[in-house]
Amino acid sequence: MVICNACRYCEGFCSVFPAMELRRSFTSGDLSYLANLCHDCRGCYYACQYAPPHEFAMNVPQTLARLRKETYAEYVWPRQFAGAFERSGTFISFVTSLGIALVVLLVVGFHSPGVIFARHLEPRAFYAVIPEPLMVGVSATTLGFAVIALAMGFRNFWRDTGGGPVAQARSLTKAVSDVLTLRNLGGGGDGCNNRDEAFSQSRRYAHHAMFYGFLLCFASTCTAAFYEHVLGRVSPYPLLSLPVLLGTFGGVGMLVGTAGLIWVKVESDPAPAAKAMLKNDYALLTQLFLAAATGLLLLVLRDSSLMAILLAIHLGVILSFFLTLPYSKFVHGIYRSAALLRNAAERPAKES
Repeated sequence: MVICNACRYCEGFCSVFPAMELRRSFTSGDLSYLANLCHDCRGCYYACQYAPPHEFAMNVPQTLARLRKETYAEYVWPRQFAGAFERSGTFISFVTSLGIALVVLLVVGFHSPGVIFARHLEPRAFYAVIPEPLMVGVSATTLGFAVIALAMGFRNFWRDTGGGPVAQARSLTKAVSDVLTLRNLGGGGDGCNNRDEAFSQSRRYAHHAMFYGFLLCFASTCTAAFYEHVLGRVSPYPLLSLPVLLGTFGGVGMLVGTAGLIWVKVESDPAPAAKAMLKNDYALLTQLFLAAATGLLLLVLRDSSLMAILLAIHLGVILSFFLTLPYSKFVHGIYRSAALLRNAAERPAKES
């Protein structure tokens, strides 16, 4: 950062370099903030005159990616789970496999084959396989713990990076806009440098599909809960109902987005990448892909004799997803949003 601050050739590339220019020295909190403000567009790597084979061997995207991984472990809650980020790929794979196996075994163990392989066409068909109190209770408990852990991580990050109260509405509005539009995935405006010096918007579009697909699936779940507990309309719902439409579009968006991001990573130039982060990336993307794929498959075959098994597999994936949320690459969304909020609050000071 000291070298970059002296050079300033890349100051128009993204938000990292203007934020860097506000500092003359860098605390560990400052570096954590800048690392999570980086969206890994990699434009600075190809533009840098000090990149390899220069003796300075500057590799800003790779260095900040390594630092991001360190921040995930540093701010995690409870701290005893910090080691999960060192083996995130193995950890997520193990928990996902265990979650699927556990739910399937419980369903098989508590029901006769006549119930498991029957066609459940009656209202509340899903609850004939897994009782509602158990399904809702386990989901709410695991998700609630994940939300608390993520909130504590946000607090730890915000305190360490010197974040204070953000009173200006402009800062909040700008930060939310940057999060929702993924503006920084556009680099300096032309896109990311995924494979080489050529610019591309493919990573941004794939991330949009995954991000908004995830939000639509969440909206589908909330809508279904409103239908059942407020309107008294029980599942399964018709194909053209709002919960099903939201879930269908959301699931397709997640499939397209995760597959697209995996392809971008496979095709990308390995030089500016942090190899230690790739397993974490692939693990989360695969988990999200499985969540969407099993959900859509359950929708298509919900009137068939495979419904019970598919429901168990899907809920196993969702359960493992909730359990690993605070200890997977998913946390980058929390810290990156916090960094964007901090950045939005700093901008008026720079402009003045």
